[in-house]
Amino acid sequence: IATASRLLVEAAAQTDGSSASGREITTLNEQLPRYTGLVERARAANRQGLPLGGAYLRYANQQMTRHMLPAAERLYAAETERLRRDDDAARARPVASLAVGLLALGVLAWAQRRHYTRTHRVFSPGLLAATAASLAVLVWLLAAHTVARSELSTARTQGQASLQLLNEARISSLKARANENLTQVARGAVLTEDGKDDKYEADYATAMEALTTALAGARELADDDAGRGPVDEAAARAAEWKQRHTAARALGEGGDFLGALRLIIGPKGTTGETFDRVDAALERGLAHEQAEFTRAAGNAGDALAALPAGAMALGFLGALGALLGINRRLSEYR
Repeated sequence: IATASRLLVEAAAQTDGSSASGREITTLNEQLPRYTGLVERARAANRQGLPLGGAYLRYANQQMTRHMLPAAERLYAAETERLRRDDDAARARPVASLAVGLLALGVLAWAQRRHYTRTHRVFSPGLLAATAASLAVLVWLLAAHTVARSELSTARTQGQASLQLLNEARISSLKARANENLTQVARGAVLTEDGKDDKYEADYATAMEALTTALAGARELADDDAGRGPVDEAAARAAEWKQRHTAARALGEGGDFLGALRLIIGPKGTTGETFDRVDAALERGLAHEQAEFTRAAGNAGDALAALPAGAMALGFLGALGALLGINRRLSEYR
């Protein structure tokens, strides 16, 4: 809760309040205290030995799954779409700039040919310098954008796509853990819509399947051992989690609820332990992919960093050279 509160403040500071993302953050800020209050009511009732604790906890989970998680997922989707639009804009070819550069070269070539046909002088040092400066700017622009596009493509394939899958895996693991805990709280009291299965057990299975799928996709996108290692660790721990959960379910269905609880909550030999290890591995994987994304995006920015100042300096030199070259020819006829 403390982490969620801190991150919501940071997210709000970086988002326009009138945007779709800002509205979702507002929803989360409103719902988080309500969820916390329901959990604390459940805790208080449980300490007093009242059966209302389970009901409050189920209601808190309902608020989480119906309101908070959908808002968080919409927020994530909105920010991912904003990143995609920014990426597409950054990858766009500088068509207008290239056209202006080619036009400048064409005008300079025309000017030199015109002076040659009229004065029979082959070279104009000033115009040649202007042509060289314009050509240098044009080549620099084309090369810098090519490098930047390549690095942005690397950031998208090796960072952004992997980050999305790892985030989906982490969300799925959190959902699975919440539903696993609630299977012990509800003890079959909440059924699926068809009335045949335990709702929380079915939701746990769905979340674990989504976790496995996301990890498989992240494994395919990982391009080095540093990226594959955390994903392989998370997948191995997820398989171990499933085995321990199956054993806990067998005890619970046999009426040994305390035995099932001991396999789910605790520091050693429990599903809680495997969940913590899955979460830790995903955190390492996310940190690695974030670093890859930041590095590639930084390289793209570095490729363009000196271009504005360099283009301005070369443009000034080109204009000066053209002015001196034309002025030299005019002075010969004064």
